[in-house]
Amino acid sequence: MTKKTYNKLPRPCADEVNYWLDEWRKLEGYVPQEKALNKLFFITYPFNNDINDVLIKVCTLNQFYSTNIRKIFTLAEHIVSLNIDNDLKNHNYDLVEKIASGHKIHISKKAKESHLYSFATKYCSHHKPFDYPIYDSYVEKMLLHFRNEFAKKESENFYQQDLRSFKKFRNTLSQFKEYYKLDFSLKDIDKYLWQAGKKYFPKKYGRKKL
Repeated sequence: MTKKTYNKLPRPCADEVNYWLDEWRKLEGYVPQEKALNKLFFITYPFNNDINDVLIKVCTLNQFYSTNIRKIFTLAEHIVSLNIDNDLKNHNYDLVEKIASGHKIHISKKAKESHLYSFATKYCSHHKPFDYPIYDSYVEKMLLHFRNEFAKKESENFYQQDLRSFKKFRNTLSQFKEYYKLDFSLKDIDKYLWQAGKKYFPKKYGRKKL
């Protein structure tokens, strides 16, 4: 990306969020996929104590988001072992770290540390979308871009690695919303930040499908 393009990134505001929400609704396949996920997580398999139910949800997220997790069954077993339903009900944000760690799974084609942070945020978010925002590298880049403007207080400041802590990530998104007076859900903020980040901070390869 050129410096000229980088400097054209619009300041966050309600009109900007609404623009990207309209764009999201135009994305091919995303709306029906989101409806399918909502039915799967909210109606068909809302609980997480049966390996068959969890396995279907993990497989579907892995497919829709292209997370490239190979040992699906191992991850599903791990989630079942955590008994996460009470954590979800009580808005326990430590749950993201519980799901992300404590197991050995290879992702992509290389053996990497098996800390499935982004996937864990997606799994929790699809149970409680208004409580658990989705972490994504594009969202991260957008927050870092506007950091000096909205995180002025020492207590609000953050670094890139801080966003890999879910509580800090969620608090940062809340500060972002409050500073720019964005009266939208965390789910809508994610759609905005992901799409804008994808445009202004493009990668050389594709990102997730929803």
